[in-house]
Amino acid sequence: MNPPAGTGLRTDNAPTELPPVPPAATRQRGRRARPKLGRLGTIAIFLAPALVLFLLLVIVPILVAAYTSLFKWNGFNLPENFVGLDNFTRAVDDPVFLGDLRRGLILIALSVLVQLPVSLALAMLLNQPIRGRAIYRLVFFAPYVLSEVTTAVLFTLVFSPNRGLSTTVFGWFGAGELGGSLFADPSTVLYALFFVISWKYFGFYMILYLAGRQGIPRELTEAATTDGASTWQVFRHVTLPLLGPTIRISVFLSVIGTIQLFDMVWVLTGGGPIRSSETLAVTMFQYGFRRFEVGYASAISIIMFLLSLVFALLYQRFVLRRDIEGALTTRGVQR
Repeated sequence: MNPPAGTGLRTDNAPTELPPVPPAATRQRGRRARPKLGRLGTIAIFLAPALVLFLLLVIVPILVAAYTSLFKWNGFNLPENFVGLDNFTRAVDDPVFLGDLRRGLILIALSVLVQLPVSLALAMLLNQPIRGRAIYRLVFFAPYVLSEVTTAVLFTLVFSPNRGLSTTVFGWFGAGELGGSLFADPSTVLYALFFVISWKYFGFYMILYLAGRQGIPRELTEAATTDGASTWQVFRHVTLPLLGPTIRISVFLSVIGTIQLFDMVWVLTGGGPIRSSETLAVTMFQYGFRRFEVGYASAISIIMFLLSLVFALLYQRFVLRRDIEGALTTRGVQR
């Protein structure tokens, strides 16, 4: 019986010649090679702009600063007076530079011991089912949206000795003069500066802790409560350990931010009075753009870079190692 018309089958008895079929391995290798090359090209195209910007805005300035730190240079002509490591030895013996290190350590200690615990306590409070907590979160996070310069100008008006808000508030307690002299007294200016920094950044850490807290499964805290644990015991033995990675990241960001602190200090106090609020970045700016000792300022910038780099490497090696290894292990299991 002949096949129906339109089936495409031959009705004669001639043998049908089929094209040779390539081996399965060859077909599979050909299919994989083309997408792989396309994927690598796509990755290169998307990474190229970021790598170029990183090279021009990060690597090149670091190399230029490292080169100019070896010269006694005023920043106008080409650096010619080579002094080697004299700028670095000068920084080590400079009481201003050593004072900057001491003040930086004080700010770091205050941030870790005061600012971060207060942000954590506020995050735990706003995680509770209280009325209007979304409004509270917005209000507490709002200062972080402001720029550092705007915040500094705002608190310049707040702490103004001429009818500033602080003068009025302290006046209610019979200490109106104290409110206007906080930034003028060398013994209180650093702590007043820390208050402004905390006001600016505690909302950021609060949201960070709040996000970490909401990432903890509710079943764990409910199980602990069912077993008879108190609120403090649940926080101490369940919530706090699981917030460990978030807390460690917040400490890292706080320390690095303190080392690089400049904008707010410069607008608020300019490093005064009598250098009592000066930081490493302010000192670098003073020497580089006020005294035109660019070589020495470059040496200070390289020291700041090395301090940040060494701290980041050591912190990652000894503190963040457990978190990073856990993330890599989790990814390996998922794969």
